[in-house]
Amino acid sequence: MRFLLVEDNMELGEAVMARLSLDGHAVDHAKTLAEADEWLAVADYDLMLLDVMLPDGDGRQFLRRTRTAERLPVIVLTARSQVSDRVDTLDLGADDYITKPFDFGELEARCRAVLRRRGTPTPALIPLGDALFDPSGGTLSHAGEIKPLRNRELRLLEVFARNKGQILSKSQLLDRLFSQDADVSENAIEVYVGRLRKRLLAAGVEIETVRGVGYRMTWE
Repeated sequence: MRFLLVEDNMELGEAVMARLSLDGHAVDHAKTLAEADEWLAVADYDLMLLDVMLPDGDGRQFLRRTRTAERLPVIVLTARSQVSDRVDTLDLGADDYITKPFDFGELEARCRAVLRRRGTPTPALIPLGDALFDPSGGTLSHAGEIKPLRNRELRLLEVFARNKGQILSKSQLLDRLFSQDADVSENAIEVYVGRLRKRLLAAGVEIETVRGVGYRMTWE
């Protein structure tokens, strides 16, 4: 998944990015509303984490403005804990809110909940050929053996599994796995695809290289 974090507190922003990156998510960090606009103009996101008080404006007004044009799920980060503030935030179009200071485990759980509500319902276990893929548990099961997946492998397999038969370019896959400022080349995608191929070979799942275009995963 790819997140946009809009937060001017650098210490908190770096901590959130580090925590979400551990789960294999790509996170771009905007410190102002102007930077958030720039990110939204050039990238597609699965979720936005939006602070309320930013140096160049009120995050709630930004939420009101972007909600009319974007279908992007939004979780508001706020230090305001009064019921009226939370009600106003939800009425403006936020999908959820979390009050500062917050526990990172709760933030991750709220992110998962919002993405489930906004996304297309999918089974907990996804059949891939003769294997079963568990996105929540981060495992691939085949022939009675449960194999844990590393974070990037997990996110890459999830992208492929939800786009069966579609050709995905290396740049598209990079966009889903890494933030914009990450110093990563397309060779990284080749490495992760190679790892997944080895894991999926016995299960009858193929990740086909479409020369000059990208990759396509298919299974019976």
